[in-house]
Amino acid sequence: MEEIRFDTKIAVVLRDDLLPWQELNVTAFLMSGIAANPELLGEPYEDADGQRYLPLLRQPVVVLSADTATLARVHAKVVTRGMPLAVYTHDMFSTGHDAANRATVAAVPTAELDLVGIAVHGPKNPVDKALKGTRLHD
Repeated sequence: MEEIRFDTKIAVVLRDDLLPWQELNVTAFLMSGIAANPELLGEPYEDADGQRYLPLLRQPVVVLSADTATLARVHAKVVTRGMPLAVYTHDMFSTGHDAANRATVAAVPTAELDLVGIAVHGPKNPVDKALKGTRLHD
């Protein structure tokens, strides 16, 4: 099978002190933000019986982890570089719907967000530079 190289990168960075259920929840929410860009979606799937399935992202996603300080530094670099970014804050664990999630983020200045995860999509080299200090998630 031919290996395909991508000029862009999609990465999720999770704070390294989350519980397993929180890691899964945050990753799912963050990836929904990335998948909102229709240009990143592939074609719908179909099995041999003709059953159709939703499209998935057309490129791999790397999941990383970082301590609180590194996550904040990565967030600041991504914001400064203007790359598409999704955020999940600790306060969002206590809400139950999208409007409440947005309100918790809107109430806090950028530099004071209690980030538990971010997802970024952008040109590979700038994303890699912004991700310095993170590590592959276990």
